[in-house]
Amino acid sequence: MTTSLDPRQHTPPSRRGTRLLGRYGVLPQLSGRGFIPLGLFARLPLAMLTVGVLTLVTAVSHSYALGGFAAGAVGIGSAAGAPLIGYLADRLGQRHVLLVAAVSNALAITSVVVLTYLADGSNPHAGTVLVLAAAFVSGATSPQVGPLARVRWMALSEKLPVSRRDTVMDTALSFEGTADELTFVLGPALVGILASLVAPWLPLALAAVLSVSLVCLFAVHPTESAVGRHGRGTAGQAGASGSRINWLRVGIPVLGMVSMGTFFGATQTALIAFTGSFGSTELAGLLYSVVGLSSAGAALSVPFWPARLTHPVRWLCVAALMAGLSALLLLPGSVPAMVGVLFVLGIPVGPSLVTIFTIGGMVAPKRRLGTVMTALASGIVAGTAIGSSIAGSLAQSRGYGTAFLVPVGAALVLMLLGVLMVVLLRRSAPQPAH
Repeated sequence: MTTSLDPRQHTPPSRRGTRLLGRYGVLPQLSGRGFIPLGLFARLPLAMLTVGVLTLVTAVSHSYALGGFAAGAVGIGSAAGAPLIGYLADRLGQRHVLLVAAVSNALAITSVVVLTYLADGSNPHAGTVLVLAAAFVSGATSPQVGPLARVRWMALSEKLPVSRRDTVMDTALSFEGTADELTFVLGPALVGILASLVAPWLPLALAAVLSVSLVCLFAVHPTESAVGRHGRGTAGQAGASGSRINWLRVGIPVLGMVSMGTFFGATQTALIAFTGSFGSTELAGLLYSVVGLSSAGAALSVPFWPARLTHPVRWLCVAALMAGLSALLLLPGSVPAMVGVLFVLGIPVGPSLVTIFTIGGMVAPKRRLGTVMTALASGIVAGTAIGSSIAGSLAQSRGYGTAFLVPVGAALVLMLLGVLMVVLLRRSAPQPAH
């Protein structure tokens, strides 16, 4: 595969296509055209899982709190399993790890569906424990397509001239952020449509099928060979030098992703209660997908932001905007008004995700990119567990208005972490000679 982007190595039609597509035109040339749609849709099972479990358990048990705890169990499982999957992928190669994860995840999702309906029978307490355990396993085995796709882009970009790497990496990670957002629009939307029109179990059944099919195809895609195993190849060279992890520099982006996940989980669960006040909890997934629409569009703009706006400063700016806009969640009293608030709120969300993933790649040590990228992703799902659990309890006891305070608090924490990241990276930057 030719990966050099030297214009002399491409025909004039290819150059024209690249100009028409702008900076994003280089990506299919770098990876092959099949990788982009495959990587996009292979992450759908994970995008459907949390909302699907939340919707199914809430609909069957008629308890917002139990639905929130089940969704939280998915997040806790993923938070525990994702770094392990990333570590094994670093050591053994992505292909075999993803194949095993895909099959295991499909089986775990199927068990959630079966046990949820069985728990509604004569022994609800024992059944609830089994449902939560199955939800945990489904999260722990979730194939980490998004983080491992980022590792592949980092490995592929190392084949480019040095002058092009930063630009292409910014573009690739912005695309990945948009892909995450698009799937997290499609995922809740599919859950909402299928659960409301057919049955609440159908979204999870579809997620199991997609995990077996699309994730396995992603696992065997030729881009996997660019990464290799044991940190061989160029993938590890995209991060910081050395193989030891600076836990402070890596920990702040991970905590940032925990805050993002808390924002997501709390918003999803509070929206379940909000739509439930109108007698239709199944609409929550569709309503939440509005955030992803504006978030995906905003993420695509990141490569065109001025270079003088450094990544830590970018984090602080978008987090401050997110904190201010999240307070608007407390205002709407109708579904149309909430749609408007959610659309505006999504604008800083996509750039926040892109920026934190980029900073994570900057501070990641050699040979540990898969581990760090999956740790960032696990931060999101761990935060989703926290947000779902807290917001679910508050929604059950005090109503959706109080539950919406949780995403507001999460956005404020994200802003404070942005301040800390700015200070940390400025102190560690080399000082100019006098």
